Amino acid sequence: MIRSMEGLKKSVINMNKKKIALVAAEDDELLELVERAQGLNLAEFILLGDRTKIEKIASENNRKCDCEIIDEPDNKKAAEKAVDLVISGEAGALMKGLLLTSTFLKAVLNKEKGLNTGKIISQISVFDTEFGEGLQFVTDCAMVIQPNLTEKKQIIENAVSLARKLGYEKPKVALISAIEVVNPAINDTMEAAVLSKMADRGQIKNAIVDGPFALDNAISAEAAEHKGIKGEVAGCADILVVPNLQVGNVLSKAITYYGHKDVASAVVGAEVPIVMTSRTDSVNSKLLSIALANYISS
Repeated sequence: MIRSMEGLKKSVINMNKKKIALVAAEDDELLELVERAQGLNLAEFILLGDRTKIEKIASENNRKCDCEIIDEPDNKKAAEKAVDLVISGEAGALMKGLLLTSTFLKAVLNKEKGLNTGKIISQISVFDTEFGEGLQFVTDCAMVIQPNLTEKKQIIENAVSLARKLGYEKPKVALISAIEVVNPAINDTMEAAVLSKMADRGQIKNAIVDGPFALDNAISAEAAEHKGIKGEVAGCADILVVPNLQVGNVLSKAITYYGHKDVASAVVGAEVPIVMTSRTDSVNSKLLSIALANYISS
């Protein structure tokens, strides 16, 4: 079991790793990240993009990126070639560089030649828990704007799959809302109750699912006890499923900026993990996202 973000990095260093195909790599920040990831033995890369620009940027900034470069200046074609690298087994994960998310994902999810599994594509933020030992997962923070009941079920399943790959055999899933009781005026509390019952009846497997929970009584045993909330998930959730992207995005950024934690990001649901970092992410968070993609792809 991976018990910390630092433990994740150490585990990846000692693994046989597949290469990450980085699409549209014509950027010094990206090349610096590649250089650091290689230097720490977290990953190896195949760079796709305008070879002349990539080599010029690397030379001007003294970047030591010992990578194969596939010359493809057209972003659409570069994304398609990256998918081909995964299908052929030459790469085990994809990483978005300087291109539009829509262009990148269109190639990834192409039903005829992409990596579409039929599952929803969702994002999961992973960080060291504040209470006790282990990792905590928050989803979805970046992809699905306003998930319906069916989409929430798939978001849960994606997060459970990731947690299990990291050694959490039967993760505890808390469905987060503003309150911890079912209130017909707040739709996500109703959906939380339905999803909990679905899990009880085996429609969601390999996890203990409960809700609704307010954030405090999902993660703090003291808060749960104070409010008289009982159950296997109360106060010790591994996975926090938020009601919508707005809540997830704010919570993830609060963990970073108020909690001062490094947060790895995983985009899951395709055949292989996808790295989609933000320019505002810390370098260490970006490296952790790369490490996480390599860990779950190997």
